[in-house]
Amino acid sequence: MASVSLAPLGILLLVACLAAIVSRRIGLPYIVGLAAAGLAVAFLPNRPELPLSRGLIFNVLLPPLVFDAALRLDWTRFRGELVLTATLAMAGVAVAAGVVSAGMHYALGWSWLGAGLFGVLIAATDPVSVIASFRETRVEPRLALLVESESLLNDGVAAVAFAVLSGIAAGSSQSAVALVPQFLWTLGGGVLIGVGVSWAILLIAGRTDDYLVEITLTVIVAYASFEVAEHVHASGVIAALAAGLMVGNLGWAGAISQEGRAHVLSAWDFFAFLANSIVFILIGFNMADQPLRQLGSITAVLAIVLVLCGRLLSIYPLAALFQASRWRVPPRYAHVLFWGGLRGALGLALALAVPASVPERGAIIASAFVVVAFSIFAQGLTMPWLIGRMRLAAKPDPAVAGPD
Repeated sequence: MASVSLAPLGILLLVACLAAIVSRRIGLPYIVGLAAAGLAVAFLPNRPELPLSRGLIFNVLLPPLVFDAALRLDWTRFRGELVLTATLAMAGVAVAAGVVSAGMHYALGWSWLGAGLFGVLIAATDPVSVIASFRETRVEPRLALLVESESLLNDGVAAVAFAVLSGIAAGSSQSAVALVPQFLWTLGGGVLIGVGVSWAILLIAGRTDDYLVEITLTVIVAYASFEVAEHVHASGVIAALAAGLMVGNLGWAGAISQEGRAHVLSAWDFFAFLANSIVFILIGFNMADQPLRQLGSITAVLAIVLVLCGRLLSIYPLAALFQASRWRVPPRYAHVLFWGGLRGALGLALALAVPASVPERGAIIASAFVVVAFSIFAQGLTMPWLIGRMRLAAKPDPAVAGPD
């Protein structure tokens, strides 16, 4: 009978705890500390085997992270900013992907398909990175809502676009007109499945006030919505987002008991900490095999420059469209939206999922690692400074503030 070793997981958890303690002690952003710790472990003698795969990120770690983020979004506030955040997500991904794709094609001679796949997978900001960073650095509530909502939405849009392009790379010969229903199903089907699965589970949750059962049911919602959507070629990310919004808003209205709510949120704090820790340690660990020997290459430098240019052109012009409306984006917010567009686990998961038939697959994976490394260590390290410089730190709540 084959033995199962939990040693790698134990190492990950120990490193995560030590990284958390040290990061908070020296004032280092947590995600940077985790990635740095993973990178350090990679250079130890007799290092453990900690592979980073598309399946691990996409099927194990991403569902709870997206669900947890959506669980904490207030639907009324989310809906109030939806016109703005949907525009930044959908049009923004298109603009950013277009800039990156065109640059990689014309400057490096990549095929349009390879350049397009890279442009799409790296265009969207990663909710795992963004939300982990913003929960640690407290900012004004509206800014936090805009950044987190836009990240979650453009994450889903990018995953949908990537699925369509991957189908083409795999040999699909559909016309552009035929791709429209596929895109709409991938997006809309994810919403329908997320709502349907969460509604069914909430009906069951309403028949118990055992908080352990309620916690277990929310875990089922997170994974079931994601997996069912992926099984029918809809967006698992969008499904997990819709399910999280349902549980985090309708669930508190009665299906989840009053006592159970606090336990559910505490449990999801732990799940998010666990998943975030594993993601960023694995990213740092696997950086040793990819980007360190690529950082000085023309491809790496060009990829970073194009990603930043794409993000700039997807934020400032689109934000300017809303300057005369109630969705106005202050320039200080736009600066944080631009620089806070961190890349991370999702981009790497999609890069690892690029079909083998794409000639640039190896270069795409290496370039994705380089951009993620820059995002974590350059943008992640400077985000607290930028928020302080823009004076966007959240003000203390007078209702809970102590005496002067």
